[in-house]
Amino acid sequence: MTIYPAIDIKGGRCVRLLQGRADQETVYGEDPASVAAEFRGAGSTWVHVVDLDGAFAGEPKNLAAVQAIVALGMKVQLGGGLRTRAAVERALGFGVSRVVIGTRAAESEAFVGELVQSFGAAIAVGIDAKDGKVAVKGWVDMSNLGALELARRMDALGVRTLIHTDIGTDGMLTGPNFPAQEAMLGAGRFGVIASGGVSRREDVVRLAELAPRHANLDGVIVGKALYEKRVSLPDLLSLAR
Repeated sequence: MTIYPAIDIKGGRCVRLLQGRADQETVYGEDPASVAAEFRGAGSTWVHVVDLDGAFAGEPKNLAAVQAIVALGMKVQLGGGLRTRAAVERALGFGVSRVVIGTRAAESEAFVGELVQSFGAAIAVGIDAKDGKVAVKGWVDMSNLGALELARRMDALGVRTLIHTDIGTDGMLTGPNFPAQEAMLGAGRFGVIASGGVSRREDVVRLAELAPRHANLDGVIVGKALYEKRVSLPDLLSLAR
């Protein structure tokens, strides 16, 4: 299981939002690359980066900050505003290891299918859900599409990695939505990266305990708990190994 420390970028700074709300912002660093360097120093090889401005605007807005993180030599998983092939190609072109398609995945299966055909495992799909329904456009809009239904469609397209975020728990430090994450693990052959709600070491332990029943558990994204020092990244990396 891989631990993905998270960096959310808004206005060039490292921030966290409460349940994705732009008006509930906490700034944790002026330089996202410095934060990533700390993660790297702790032993992390991956970092999950979200361009929040891009998610709200529909196109990447913080690519200079992302490039600075890539330059550290880390594997970067990038989401936020990647809604055109050109945006995806640009991100992959400067060294992003994996791009996350969110809003467009809910809108166009053809778009995702074409990307998977061209870029294979470098394409992941982000399913952000609240009460089982998919949220889009930086979580501003709710669709009528069920999260598990979208997951099955992505599985049929050959998507190999799916990031499942439970909006209700994101940034709340109340623990993950374990039933929702386990349901997603059972929805297809793709690897699942669980996101939302991790608040303590025991949450990661409990997620890891799903692995014997679900070999497709890829990892977990940890954000606010790291910044609030409720968990230790070296400890979580050791636990995951």
